[in-house]
Amino acid sequence: MRVPLSWLREYVDLPATETGRDVQAKLVSAGLEVETVEQLGAGLKGPLVVGKVLTIEELTEFKKPIRFCTVDVGMANGTGEPQEIVCGARNFAVGDKVVVVLPGAVLPGDFAIAARQTYGKTSHGMICSGDELGMGDDGTNGIIVLPPEYEVGTDAIELLELVDEVLDIAVTPDRGYCLSMRGVAREVATAYGLPLRDPALLDVPAPNSYGYLVKVADPQGCDRFTARTVVGLEPEARSPIWLRRRLQKAGMRPISLAVDVTNYVMLELGQPLHAYDRSRIDGPIGVRRAEPGEKFTTLDGTKRVLDAEDLVITDNRGPIGLAGVMGGANTEIADSTTDAETGQVHGTTEVVIEAAHFDALSIARTARRHKLSSEASKRFERGTDPQTTSAAAQRTVDLLVLLAGGTAEAGVTEVIAPSAPRTISMPANHPDRVAGVDYGRETVVRRLQEVGCDAYGQDELVVTVPSWRPDLAFPNDLAEEVIRLEGYENLPSTLPTPPSGRGLTDRQRLHRRIGRALAGAGYVEALNYPFIGEAVLDQLGLAADDDRRRTVKLVNPLSDEEPALRTTLLPGLLGALRRNDGRGSHDLALFEAGLVFRPTGEEHKAARLPVDRRPTDEEIAGLNATLPRQPRRAAVVLAGAREQAGWWGKGRPGNWADAVEAARTLAREAGVELIVRADQHAPWHPGRCAALYVTVNGEETLVGHAGELHPRVIKALHLPERTCAMEVETDVLEQAGTGPLKAPRISAFPVATQDVALVVDEGVPSVDVEAALREGAGELLEALRLFDVFTGEQLGEGKKSLAYALRFRAADRTLTVEEATAARDAAVALAGERTGAVLRGA
Repeated sequence: MRVPLSWLREYVDLPATETGRDVQAKLVSAGLEVETVEQLGAGLKGPLVVGKVLTIEELTEFKKPIRFCTVDVGMANGTGEPQEIVCGARNFAVGDKVVVVLPGAVLPGDFAIAARQTYGKTSHGMICSGDELGMGDDGTNGIIVLPPEYEVGTDAIELLELVDEVLDIAVTPDRGYCLSMRGVAREVATAYGLPLRDPALLDVPAPNSYGYLVKVADPQGCDRFTARTVVGLEPEARSPIWLRRRLQKAGMRPISLAVDVTNYVMLELGQPLHAYDRSRIDGPIGVRRAEPGEKFTTLDGTKRVLDAEDLVITDNRGPIGLAGVMGGANTEIADSTTDAETGQVHGTTEVVIEAAHFDALSIARTARRHKLSSEASKRFERGTDPQTTSAAAQRTVDLLVLLAGGTAEAGVTEVIAPSAPRTISMPANHPDRVAGVDYGRETVVRRLQEVGCDAYGQDELVVTVPSWRPDLAFPNDLAEEVIRLEGYENLPSTLPTPPSGRGLTDRQRLHRRIGRALAGAGYVEALNYPFIGEAVLDQLGLAADDDRRRTVKLVNPLSDEEPALRTTLLPGLLGALRRNDGRGSHDLALFEAGLVFRPTGEEHKAARLPVDRRPTDEEIAGLNATLPRQPRRAAVVLAGAREQAGWWGKGRPGNWADAVEAARTLAREAGVELIVRADQHAPWHPGRCAALYVTVNGEETLVGHAGELHPRVIKALHLPERTCAMEVETDVLEQAGTGPLKAPRISAFPVATQDVALVVDEGVPSVDVEAALREGAGELLEALRLFDVFTGEQLGEGKKSLAYALRFRAADRTLTVEEATAARDAAVALAGERTGAVLRGA
């Protein structure tokens, strides 16, 4: 919500010295998020005046049409002589009033104006467009043409209200009333302790039986509908400058007088309105649910197929509006046109004004269903004030009568579904207990009254909630209002004292160690949204029966393209890698640790837990039973160089082995031994994919996969060539752990090193050979490392040589050569027995 400070001052008598920054600080303290304060007209300096076009000479000898104009600017140029100006715009004529900037002036963007030679003429200034003055889009895309009543030489800076401050407020869903000047003014008045001039306090005529006929068939979807009629509108009437400028400052484009007035009242009071051309309505106005498959064309020209849940405004022909979202093209206010022969202006002369209150949930679902978010739907889905419909309609009528020369018909239609004011019972000391501050009953009642509530009672307050605050439903909501108005910054900061023995869980400790270890290995953490869509699962090449395709669907997803919770971390990480690679960072190593969501098929609807006490263990268990399985996983992706080249030597690209090593890093943090086997598993390359296992309760358990991604996946996701990835389930790593990690004992005795080269069949995994060597060598083996793999004719077809370095050391003595050799021979013997390995050269 963009709030011009000059407009705000109409409702609150702010001190003249208060700036937008001062108001921002007050509103932020009251709990509103003011993102920016825009300084309109910053650096603008005159002379900037109203001028009258006297002559226009067309310069035709150039590639584009150029006009040499003389403009009367009065005495603004110091001589009273016509000002000669070169201009390329075509939307003005002789006799028009325009905005002229003279030499010596400075426009926004530090654009200094001076006399200059151009197109063979000397241009003494410039005829201005709205964009050049920082006014925004006025719909003309050309020169500003002013109404003829403004005097030549009038200061255009003041006339066009070019200097102002605009507060840009990010309105949260629970504060829909702040999507209006009225709502923001109420917050400002409360923050400064000043009275509010409520623009909704108008004299409104009582409803009667001779207003425009309205039939509401769904009172739950529309509990209030006000209709007013204005006739005799002048089609040639245009929105005055002050109205157009306020709309522009608020971020809206002026369109026509009738539309501008409804938009203005919406911004002022927060009540969306719609104006129908009465001559284009057939019969009474109705409100009902749409028929399944019913078709309707909205104002944006889109033909829409309606859903049975959509609420529509109708006449005898069918839908004329998508309630609370957008009107229909068949009753649109007609643009004014001039008859070329008679000069008569034709256009809409009679309008029916709609001011209604619709069900917030229904409007939100309709807007999302049709992917049609409008200024009206944004307000309705956050909750508008049902008591404001008649005042908003009256304000619209008054402005149309004043600005368009119309006449308000005496008929007033109001269709109202009976409803009672909402009340909340709350202990008077409830805000005290929530905040840990002794406010006292008087402060609580005073703050609630400032919000607009009526509060009665002593120890137990009965609070009547104002109609414009649908978000106030529970005692905690009222407590929040008291606390925020008293100032969050005034809450004492008290650290709770945790009971002994309640530190981090083993799972939390492992999660932190994993993050530190991967960061230490050169990976950068990337936090991604936990949402995916079917398209990315197809791009990953997952089979139709892959468990990762069984997803938890969201009822209200942020994006229809990603309506499900993730079952793997890879889509988010690969998306982050692709974005960074596209922006010039080609050497990438990213990681993420977080939850994935795997449905079990046994989930059911959750029961609502109480908030006035701690839930029981049984209630918490029941709540957990409604959730999908949420294992914690860790994943890495890498592309480009793993080691950079430089004066120290050549670099090297990342490959599948780095992905496997990242998994080993995680396994070491969990204190478990990782078993690596060749595998084929999407989305990895079938020949460069490793299945990762750990031993849990004596059995090998799959923990994840690592390797190079399949070329088809890389192409589908637009990733760098040879991109690699790893993903493991850290919960399984934790289960495989044997408790707290123990620091290794460092022996003071020397090490004995023995190398062996074993010849095995090419199909024998090196991990099996390594496992046999470890077991055969016994306790004296300190470390084992594969340092060479060799194939060649010397070994024979289908054979390979694996060379290992074995380090032996005893904790209590220096090993003899005989002891080290015996341990080596035992290791070789067991490897030969299990894998068929023989010593090379034997």
